[in-house]
Amino acid sequence: MTLDPITLSVIQAGLQQVCDEMDLSFSRAAFSPVIAEANDRSDGIYAAEDGSLIAQGSQGLPVFVGTMQYSTRTLIEMIAAGKAAAPQPDDIYIVNDPYLGGTHLMDVRFARPFYRNGEIFCWLSNTGHWPDTGGAVPGGFSASATAVEQEGLRLPPVRLFKQGQLDAEIFAIICSNIRVADQRIGDVKAQAAALLVGEQRLNELLDRYGDETVRAAIAELRARAATQMRAFIADIPDGAYRSTAWIDSDGVVNEPLAIRLTVTKDHDHLTFDFTGSSAPCAGPMNSVRATTYSAVYLAMRHIFPEVPMSTGAFEPLTITGIEDTFLDAHYPRPVSGCAAEVSQRIAEAVFAALVTPLPDRVTAAPAGTSGNFALGGHDPARGRDFVMYQISGGGYGGNADHDGLANGCSTIGISKAPPIEIMEQQFPVLYRRYALHEGSGGAGQHRGGFGLDYEVELWRGSARASFVMDHGRFGPQGALGGGEGAVNRVTVWQNGAPYKPEHLSKEQDIPMAPGDRVRVMTPGGGGYGDPFRRAPEAVLEDVRLQRYTPEQARTLFGVALTTDPLAIDETATRALRRR
Repeated sequence: MTLDPITLSVIQAGLQQVCDEMDLSFSRAAFSPVIAEANDRSDGIYAAEDGSLIAQGSQGLPVFVGTMQYSTRTLIEMIAAGKAAAPQPDDIYIVNDPYLGGTHLMDVRFARPFYRNGEIFCWLSNTGHWPDTGGAVPGGFSASATAVEQEGLRLPPVRLFKQGQLDAEIFAIICSNIRVADQRIGDVKAQAAALLVGEQRLNELLDRYGDETVRAAIAELRARAATQMRAFIADIPDGAYRSTAWIDSDGVVNEPLAIRLTVTKDHDHLTFDFTGSSAPCAGPMNSVRATTYSAVYLAMRHIFPEVPMSTGAFEPLTITGIEDTFLDAHYPRPVSGCAAEVSQRIAEAVFAALVTPLPDRVTAAPAGTSGNFALGGHDPARGRDFVMYQISGGGYGGNADHDGLANGCSTIGISKAPPIEIMEQQFPVLYRRYALHEGSGGAGQHRGGFGLDYEVELWRGSARASFVMDHGRFGPQGALGGGEGAVNRVTVWQNGAPYKPEHLSKEQDIPMAPGDRVRVMTPGGGGYGDPFRRAPEAVLEDVRLQRYTPEQARTLFGVALTTDPLAIDETATRALRRR
């Protein structure tokens, strides 16, 4: 069937709209601030035959673009092999097993078969970050876990809803193994309702254009996505491009982990070879295969955003060399840091490798950490337990056109930090500080954006704090002569005495009493280009706004300033920049 361009475009937008409405429905109905406010979730449509991506919500986390495809594919394969129950209309499967196409245990997936005329036309699937799935510490981010069981409850694909009815026995098992279980029913129903919205909207689209027309459009969109990605790749000069990205430590062994990447461009194909990366690690910074693949895909989406969201966009990409490294974790390796941290280091490695052949498209490294901070305990004023999960932004890398964005969301998603007013309303905490991490942007012709500087205090009750972050040892890489962004800095105060964790930005099970507090200063983005080529007027403006000091202006950018009034000393600046 041949489709005219207008019909194809309308159907493409219609599929996107189905996913967007699922995203909005999920967020608006969810109870947990991490979903309702931070939008740590995603919805998509996947092929009935192999689970390949058809469409994903524009407001969903990019890291799920690959993982939901693989988890849906694994579910289809398990059903075919008799390892999972065969579906019926209105069934919804639940799964969070990282080794079955997932991420970490807190990312819980629902999958619903979509029927037309008695047959499965496609699958609707979504992922939501639950604040807790059990395990050793509240929130699931066990910084020193050495096995996945220490991180929480692991669920294989089981039907949580059977023909539209919640299975009370399975739900009771889940609730018996997680904290603040009474609040999960709101997230569960929101997640299921989002899939029902998707079913209704997709039926409307199919009724309007017909099943065969939509099928033909899906096939054509996949083919065009592959063609468009190949066309972009063809413009890259043939050759091999290498980079290395570093993870501070795995949380158990205090030594860096290396991601070594060689990107080879041949005609209209890219091969991403991770041979030489570090071996599987003891702590939770292992990455499962689906997350590693997805990190490469999302990095390419950043570089070529014009390519439609479809599995066809990934066909010209080959990923190899991850076997026997920490980028291909198998049971029982712990993985709580894979989605939010390791995936961002993988994307950083892709950016660092491709910025030389694509200087107008690729940025310097962004902050590259989600700042996972969990606080769980008891609130005596409300007479109940709580689990608070905080994500935070950081600086984006500078690029060929302008400075990096300050306090942007993570590389892997569009999740935003929940409003502090909501957090203080929901949990017994007080935010003492919430500001930009001034001076954290890496120096460059276009400097990096600034990170976030916040301080949160336990207001009442008792709690335990845990965090799994990164870039505490190595700042985000600069590009083409730009400087590194500032590192992640975490300080904990107990009884008024400060201390810094041994693993810098990873620690777990820190007892907290009222008045104890945690301060996090997230990384700034890397700088782009020679800092001495930065416009002196831009440096002056940064100093005027107290983003950098006059001394930093001199040492980092080669700009000398007078103090009264604050102005550029042109003679001294020329002398500095001649050195």
